[in-house]
Amino acid sequence: MANTEYMPNIKRRYLEKAVPEMMKKFGYKNINQVPRLEKIVINMGVGDAITDAKILEAAVKDLTSIAGQRPAISKAKAAIAGFKLRAGMPIGCFVTLRHVRMFEFFDRLVNVAIPRIRDFRGLSPRSFDGRGNYSFGVKEHIIFPEIDYDKILKVMGMDVTIVTTAKTDEEAKELILLLGMPLRQT
Repeated sequence: MANTEYMPNIKRRYLEKAVPEMMKKFGYKNINQVPRLEKIVINMGVGDAITDAKILEAAVKDLTSIAGQRPAISKAKAAIAGFKLRAGMPIGCFVTLRHVRMFEFFDRLVNVAIPRIRDFRGLSPRSFDGRGNYSFGVKEHIIFPEIDYDKILKVMGMDVTIVTTAKTDEEAKELILLLGMPLRQT
């Protein structure tokens, strides 16, 4: 087992619950064959940043408080005249979480943020990419308790991608279900 001096709840749940169940279900011979979380990527596309730079600054500030690390600014690769967009203009921000920050974000996402979504009936089980990664969108970033509703400039959405080492979608689905992700029953 790993050093249990300080271990995020999700990592403990992975080691104590998910690993034994997945070894039994999929017939893994070695503990290292069991899929695990590799990274979580959070992306905020801010199309309004073309006309107002303050919106992008607000998105960076909000994403920093949600993720616990400063996001990188994504810039437009090509010019699109219809959107008044030139190549190189900042249009969003993203952050890649690994290790302890990843586990802590996943814990807050599953146990605090997702239950705060209005009329929530579960995340779609069809959002796997065929390689064991799961992506979903959040319409309002204010579901995170770190965001002060009175101080936000604009309610923005975000995309969350959970990257696993699973080879198939079935393995990845079982992994995130065992870690507590609320997927809708099909």
